[in-house]
Amino acid sequence: MSTKSVARPTYAVVLHLPYARRTFAAALLGRLSYGIVPLSVMLAVTRATGSYAVAGTAMALFGGTSVFLSPARAALIDRHGPRRALVPMAGAYAALLGLLTALVWRPGAVPPFLVGAVTAAAGACTPPLGPTMRAVWGQLTQDRALLQRAYSLDGVAEELLFVSGPLIVGVLVGFAPPTAGIVFGTCLMAAGTAGFVRSPAVRAAGHAGREPRGRRAAAPRGALRGVLRPVLAAAGVGLALGAVDLVVVAFAGQRHYGDDAVAWTLAALSAGSAAGGLLNGAVAWRVPARARLPLTVAGLAPALLGAALAPGLGTLALALAAAGFFVAPALTTAYLTADEAAAPEARVRAGAWVNTGVNAGSTAGAAGAGVLLGGLSTALCFTAAAAAALLTALVTAWGAGRTDRESREAVPAA
Repeated sequence: MSTKSVARPTYAVVLHLPYARRTFAAALLGRLSYGIVPLSVMLAVTRATGSYAVAGTAMALFGGTSVFLSPARAALIDRHGPRRALVPMAGAYAALLGLLTALVWRPGAVPPFLVGAVTAAAGACTPPLGPTMRAVWGQLTQDRALLQRAYSLDGVAEELLFVSGPLIVGVLVGFAPPTAGIVFGTCLMAAGTAGFVRSPAVRAAGHAGREPRGRRAAAPRGALRGVLRPVLAAAGVGLALGAVDLVVVAFAGQRHYGDDAVAWTLAALSAGSAAGGLLNGAVAWRVPARARLPLTVAGLAPALLGAALAPGLGTLALALAAAGFFVAPALTTAYLTADEAAAPEARVRAGAWVNTGVNAGSTAGAAGAGVLLGGLSTALCFTAAAAAALLTALVTAWGAGRTDRESREAVPAA
């Protein structure tokens, strides 16, 4: 793997790292499943059971086991290597989604308990291709500036996957039942995982990260020390984003805009995030990632305050694009900070914990916004999201200062 410092690190240099394009393409193919399967499952379960309550419960179980068990699955990859851990996970994931497809193929008397159990089990087996790919980027290059560009490229690509996934489902359900989306997403995951684990870069990463057989049970206690700060920062970003999605729906509904208006307004947020992520990756930062982290999170606050003052959907879209400009940089910086803080044998777990922070925060943000919208205006709800981002930035900054002080105290005087 490459360990040399690159004089002018660019996105082109990232893609010319040994086996990078092959490995990244396979990972993206599998990760596209993340944007296709959940919506397809929700539509298929709704059609089969005729119950929104059953569909909502099934999706909550699928998302909950997928998100909150992600660090446990990542620990298996850190311990056994990507090839030995990802293949059984992908096989179990495909088998369970195949079983779910058979259960909901036709509308009828489908036992809700069985549907919930299968979806929960499928979510628990979701292969964590995102955290594993980020760990592979760290193996492909030890140059921090180049790694920043790799993480930025990875984050922007993932953003686009989550936008395009539902669009693909929309096309599929135009001529096929929703179960076709489950089958298609399952095939993407199987093909992507197979291509990913066959890459020489992944084989090398597995050998580098695997511990000797006699030492596997005794992982260092400090392997994940320092990861809490980036996880909290990611959770704060997720909290704000989860709230914003629901508040935008309420904002449009109160002003009698259609669902298409909600879609392009939220698309402005994604577009801003993609632009911010690419720019962040292109800048040669002299300030370390741990110092930039609270600043990128704090940037969300004034943009969300601008959203609170927006009189119409056009100005709201501009404010959300400005907010999105800080989303990808904040998450990329969180991943970089976690990677720097974690021991080499815990890189996949570090990335998985940041992922869990984002998703858990998003869930909490959506739930909190639902409560607040019952008694507050959309302007105050946007203000609350801005306050959450600012508070997260302050906590993260305090943690950064404390970490720096501890580091200085740990260095003996000359």
